[in-house]
Amino acid sequence: MRARSRWSRTGSGTRTGGGIIRGSEGRGGILVVDDDADFRALVVSALAQAGFEPLEAATGTDGLRILQSPQRIDLLVTDIGLPGLNGRQLADAARERRPDLKILFMTGYAETAVGRSFLGRGMEIIAKPFDMATLTKRVREIIERAPRS
Repeated sequence: MRARSRWSRTGSGTRTGGGIIRGSEGRGGILVVDDDADFRALVVSALAQAGFEPLEAATGTDGLRILQSPQRIDLLVTDIGLPGLNGRQLADAARERRPDLKILFMTGYAETAVGRSFLGRGMEIIAKPFDMATLTKRVREIIERAPRS
């Protein structure tokens, strides 16, 4: 069963609201940003079933609004190819307020096509398609990894 939070769905499918959201076992918050509602729902469901309490946003702008709030977010999981504010722009803007934020980019392009120069400190990439077990394992590893100094 998916844990409830003080976040509610808006008409666009984005979650907005207040309150500190923490994952189970002190894992902290995960924000999932993807413009594909069905795919985003699948990712959020998989993370919830793995014991996390993910937040979600449909656009980079909505994701940034959440990231600029006092919400505890330990990991941003975002599609690179978002319309408008894309995933990399979202990550860069988020890092202005949260310099140690860990980021996992999701992309339909091959990892080699994106290139390592695309990734900054604390940024990783996972190529679509991926199975949800692989995603949840990767998320757990990223969150549990100590930040680099």
